[in-house]
Parts: sequence; C-alpha cells; structure tokens
Amino acid sequence: MTPLRILIVDDEELARRRLVRLLADLPGVELAGECDAGQAALTRLREPDADVDVVLLDIRMPGLTGLETAALLGDDGPYVIFTTAHDDHAVDAFDLGAVDYILKPIEAVRLHRALERARQRLGGQRAGSREFVRLPVTTREGIVLVDPQALTHAVFDGALVTLHLDGRTLLTDQSLQDLEDRLPATAFERVHRRALVNLEKIERLEPLETGGYNARMAGGDLVPISRQAARRLRRRLGLS
Repeated sequence: MTPLRILIVDDEELARRRLVRLLADLPGVELAGECDAGQAALTRLREPDADVDVVLLDIRMPGLTGLETAALLGDDGPYVIFTTAHDDHAVDAFDLGAVDYILKPIEAVRLHRALERARQRLGGQRAGSREFVRLPVTTREGIVLVDPQALTHAVFDGALVTLHLDGRTLLTDQSLQDLEDRLPATAFERVHRRALVNLEKIERLEPLETGGYNARMAGGDLVPISRQAARRLRRRLGLS
C-alpha cells in the first residue's frame, strides 16, 4: 500500500503536535511536513519537489483562513481534510470539495476514517468496489449500460461529466466519484479532480513544465494529469 503523504497546516503548535502523534500510529500514512499558516502551505505545495496527497487544514488562522487556502489550491492541489474546533463552516468546506470535516479534539479513529476516504478518492484501496460487466450510466435519454473496457476517460466540466467511449460520448449528471467507485480499481485512475482515465487506453504521457503530464488517450484526446496525480501514476506504473 502506497503511503498517503500528509501536510499539516495549523497555526497552533499543540494542535500540530497532536496530529503528528496521531499520524505516527496510523498505518499507510507518511508526514510530508508542517506549516503554521495558509500562505506557508501554498508556498510549500508550489515547490517543484512537493509530494503531498492530503492536507490536514485548520480553518481559523491568522492571514489566510483555511477556507481561503483551500480555494487557492485549485483543482491541481491535494485533497483537503479540515480539522477545526468550529462547526459553522462545514457547508463552505464541502462546497470547496473537502474530503472531510473533523472537529477538534481529533480522535485517532475519526482521523483514520477521514484518511481512508481520501485514499479511496486518490484511487488506492476502494472499499467495496466491484467489477461490473456493464456500468449503468444515467443520461437524459435513459440509463445506458456501458462496457468499462470501452471507456477511455471521463471529464467533469463543472456541470456534467462527459464519458468518452470508443467512437462516441455520453453526458451524465453522475459524479466522477460515483463512476470511480463503480469502475474496476485495477484499470482506472483518478488523475485530476476533474478527470478519470482508463490506464489501458493511455498511449503516452507528455510532460508539462508544471511537473504534471497530459495523457494522450486512444483516439487522440489529451487529458490533464495533475502534478500530485502524476507522482502516484508514476509509482503505480513502476516508473519511480
């Protein structure tokens, strides 16, 4: 199991120490660093060698708040789990795509559950995933039964998800996460917050100056691979 690399962001030293201790006792995780402010976290994550899968992010901090920091991470950033003493920001947090929202004092079992949820999103061990002969996809024309082997990639445009199949496309209001959970975990990889690809349909990886890649898919389409996902994909392909 590839360890999740975790960045802790909290302006309180005692809170950071507690998280460090909790992480030390959890399986399959690795501390990638600590920051005491949102701006420091953004600077750290923009470094060329940054390798972070999940940010444990406090909300009320001097300077940039946790919500502002998460918004600035963008689609290319790591997943975020908010860790806070305040319960009045949960709606805003999940609107920003947070994996989870944990109230302090944080307990090991609760933290472990949140991190496993992040692992599932990152394409690791997807609890309960099954290999369907056909994938039911809800469209305006009805439910279409899709052969997963015919699916090259799926992309979210901010409103709907477009499934690119051999020779055709489908539009659905199902989420990428829902599709990912239903597809064979061995064949598909979430390479971006907005993109899911069939590994068998990648023809080549084209490097970008940002440290990410474009995946050239069968059929010629280019799919962006975030910098964070690029590292995971390289490890999965045995390239690093």
